[in-house]
Amino acid sequence: MSPDRLRPGFFSPPADLAAELTNESRTEKGQPMADAAPMMSRRPRGSLRARASAAWRVLGPGFVTGSSDDDPSGIQTYSQTGAQFGYSQLWVAAWTYPFMVAIQEICGRIGMVTGRGLAAVLREHYSRSVLFVAVSLLMVANIVNVGADLGAMAATGQMLVHVPFLAWLAVIVGISLLLQIFVPYPAYARFLKYASLSLLAYVMAAFVIHHPWWPTVAVSAFVPHVEWSRDYVLNIVAVLGTTITPYCFFWQADQEAEEDYAQGRMRFYGKGVPVLRDRDIRNMRVDTTVGMGFSNLVQFFIILTCASTLHQAGVLSVDTPDQAAAALRPLAGDLAFLLFAIGIIGVGFLAVPTLTGSASYALSEALGWKAGLGYTFRQARAFYVVIALATIVGVGLNFIGIPPFRMLYYAAAVNGVLAPPLMALITLVGNNRSIMGERVNSRFANVVGWAIVVIMGMCAVALLGSLVAGA
Repeated sequence: MSPDRLRPGFFSPPADLAAELTNESRTEKGQPMADAAPMMSRRPRGSLRARASAAWRVLGPGFVTGSSDDDPSGIQTYSQTGAQFGYSQLWVAAWTYPFMVAIQEICGRIGMVTGRGLAAVLREHYSRSVLFVAVSLLMVANIVNVGADLGAMAATGQMLVHVPFLAWLAVIVGISLLLQIFVPYPAYARFLKYASLSLLAYVMAAFVIHHPWWPTVAVSAFVPHVEWSRDYVLNIVAVLGTTITPYCFFWQADQEAEEDYAQGRMRFYGKGVPVLRDRDIRNMRVDTTVGMGFSNLVQFFIILTCASTLHQAGVLSVDTPDQAAAALRPLAGDLAFLLFAIGIIGVGFLAVPTLTGSASYALSEALGWKAGLGYTFRQARAFYVVIALATIVGVGLNFIGIPPFRMLYYAAAVNGVLAPPLMALITLVGNNRSIMGERVNSRFANVVGWAIVVIMGMCAVALLGSLVAGA
């Protein structure tokens, strides 16, 4: 079997890495290895800068996935939370963190261990009819989110530079598609990782405005405050649906599979079984833990900023993220407005390809097509056409007269219905030894994973009930 010819930038695992994999595998099984001492002596010991650089290299799919979760649509949800409820829902960011880590770690481990995406694994081992329903719902929700995100990015750009909305939209779509289709995966992965840092704008924005006494904020951040009102409970459901969302499940699994080849753990792209070290699994867990922590930290600061400004000024409703940025300007000044706006555009360039890419991965794998950002357009035409069509349809949604907040509401409903059964399947796959071998779920992953399935199932029922009641 010969390897697929990939776009420039990919590589086959070098001989010295293959030897290291073999030697480390023997060591982990308890077999003696003559050169173990020299390998131990090669551990990096350097300056703080060198250690920081090594830590940055560990971050990858988990960090990008967590950051993409704070997309412009998520920013709108968190802004609305702070504006409407003040500090009373700050605690949600901390309390959802272990659930995010557990489910995304399982997804990442599935992709890393199998060398394939989530849809490909489900297609082979579980009901295809269930998979096709899940993929169809994912496509609908993702495309709606893409439309809302593109609209928010263009509207925000228009506030910063007075260029027509259509011009901003064309530039954003063009850049996004060119990067996805023509940039080699290693370079594109680095772009996505650096784009994640744009979310730091929200952390900075929180510190340029006035807050009440910080101990009050600290208590609100960790001690749950519950009000048994319809609006309060439904907003909790909306935050959960925005935070723990199906497109992140598919994206991280597929990106870990892409990394198997890029890091030399697979000899052929998209073929074979990865050769893993315990260190690979540990690094993936660190990456995921940091990525989900970063995501929820940003969520916390967005809610905090809007609670300290919009809520205090009596602005209780935010329909779009660009409206949140505009509302901050007279209350918190130009710098807070600028940081908020930059964050919307920056993370949009991360979130849009994540949404369209995860949709294309899921559909392509479900239908047995070639799927992967390492393939050229000629090798995986269907995969890239789905990405382009999802983007174009998302653009079109901005011109059909449906308010963005209404589109996001229905997308949240679709994601809320899809997430619980999908998470149940993911947890089952993570426990299946015929798929995962010895890399099955830990007790923590199982307990927390099944707990969030039950919680999100209850949320789905509540959300569907609210839709029926409001119809």
